Amino acid sequence: MKQTVIAIIGPTAVGKTKLSIEVAKQFNGEIISGDSMQVYKGMDIGTAKVSIEEMEDVPHYMIDIKEPWESFSVAEFQTRVKHHIEDIAAKGKLPILVGGSGLYLQAALYDYNFANKKRDVIITEKLEKQLEEEGSIRLYNRLKELDPVQAHKIHPNNTRRVIRALEIYETTGMTMTKWQESQQLTSPYHLHVVGLEMDREVLYSRINDRVDKMLEEGLVKEVEALYEKGYKDTPAMKGIGYKEFIPFFEMHQSLDETIATLKQNSRRFAKRQYTWFRNKMDVNWYLLSQENTREKVRLILSDIAGFLQQK
Repeated sequence: MKQTVIAIIGPTAVGKTKLSIEVAKQFNGEIISGDSMQVYKGMDIGTAKVSIEEMEDVPHYMIDIKEPWESFSVAEFQTRVKHHIEDIAAKGKLPILVGGSGLYLQAALYDYNFANKKRDVIITEKLEKQLEEEGSIRLYNRLKELDPVQAHKIHPNNTRRVIRALEIYETTGMTMTKWQESQQLTSPYHLHVVGLEMDREVLYSRINDRVDKMLEEGLVKEVEALYEKGYKDTPAMKGIGYKEFIPFFEMHQSLDETIATLKQNSRRFAKRQYTWFRNKMDVNWYLLSQENTREKVRLILSDIAGFLQQK
């Protein structure tokens, strides 16, 4: 019998955290973070990490498990989430996966096979040598020619992911985009996915307000502390909310320009999240507005209750 799992997904600032707490309290659940950046310690404000108060005594997992200088792959996320789902279920609780990192969520919720994609050490070393001799931009431009979709998702300085994408192409003859599309998307779980959406302008306004709130809470100091520890080129610092501040610290742009860029990048990210979820996952969507939030939450809880009775 398949293990029951509830997932709550949607773009940044749409209200996933608050809803997930309500669902957990209503259905005796525990929460697994589906955010690829909340795994990092010391990155609290910029990732909108749930606070102890907001948790309301509901256990949360996959938060603060990595140092900012450590790498974190989709495959590792998948393995860890599987373990937490089994662990939560063994206690007689309901596993609830919550987040907005599309590929990570898809890998965890569906039978996304990483086992046949072991690293090819010879090809990896060859690509690393090319990186050393030719520089990151040349390698990135090659990826852009081979797989523009993947190149759009990867920052040119994230050489680890650039090399991984090129390695998949060289070992399979398939671009990473094609390889991901070829995966069998059958879930090993009895799965119900709740998707939250909002009118675009309302959501963008919430994103701008959230950035302002992060700044009030000390976002600049948080990023500066990481920058001063020498984490500038780490995977963690490639995340939205962090990478935007590097030109400011290096005196290439003003704080106002930095904030404007951060807001713009956050809005663009929300748009990409929508596109991903709509194209890649089977989602039960709920359109939220300021006026109907309580009513929609009641509907979501009712729909989940109905789903849980199906098993």
